[in-house]
Amino acid sequence: MKAFSPPFKSGVQRALMALTLTAACSAASALPVFTLSPAGAGLAGANVTADNLIISDYSTVRLNSTTGSFTDSGFLAVSNFQLNSTNISGGGLNETYGLYIQFEATGSQNPGNPTSVPTFGSFDTLEYTLFGYNGPAATFGFDGSNNPTITGAAGATVLATGSLIEGFVSSAPLGNPFTPSAGADLTFNVAAGAEGFFADPNPFYPIAFSVFTNTASQVTLFNGGFRIQQGGGAINFAIPEPSTYALMLAGLAAVGTVVRRRRKL
Repeated sequence: MKAFSPPFKSGVQRALMALTLTAACSAASALPVFTLSPAGAGLAGANVTADNLIISDYSTVRLNSTTGSFTDSGFLAVSNFQLNSTNISGGGLNETYGLYIQFEATGSQNPGNPTSVPTFGSFDTLEYTLFGYNGPAATFGFDGSNNPTITGAAGATVLATGSLIEGFVSSAPLGNPFTPSAGADLTFNVAAGAEGFFADPNPFYPIAFSVFTNTASQVTLFNGGFRIQQGGGAINFAIPEPSTYALMLAGLAAVGTVVRRRRKL
């Protein structure tokens, strides 16, 4: 089996189509609605009803451009809530309390320098934890070794955990350095003792969808990878049966099929 070459145009088109389908799921006007109750987890905030979490991405990707394997780790800060595509008050979010996700992932994509060739691939693993904390917004950044860091969020408590169902990554060398994107569907498991935070529905949705796109200005290259600072993303929820879930999986499967076929070449 030989290593596959940089993607052909049709492969790139299919990957971008999957990205479009995923983004369409997140932008849909009929996203499942949920109500969060910070007080139910001992957090100093008021109830909020929304259908989307707006996320800022602070992560580090370490990439082997020869094999295409990568690791991805960092923090996703919840910056806002949305309802019907409109930003809404978070009842004290990032003022009296905060929310963030810590995650670690591995995956593979077509070999090559993503600053010069389009790339596409898939996650192999992804594990995450959702935390809540009292106090003003935490600060996210990077240390001298390009590892993501968090300052603040003292006494953070675990609200939920989850892992990968299926996900993809892609990038286009359209800027300096380039524009990476990712999307995944994930299990969502409410942590013991945090049930009161997830006020409605009860039981809470077992599936989370995530989509992230970044501009060149949010990406910083270093030897062996890149970091994303304040990248843009969104997370919403569903039960396993809705049409949005089927559409999401169809998009992710398209990318997975492309990757698997390329690996067989």
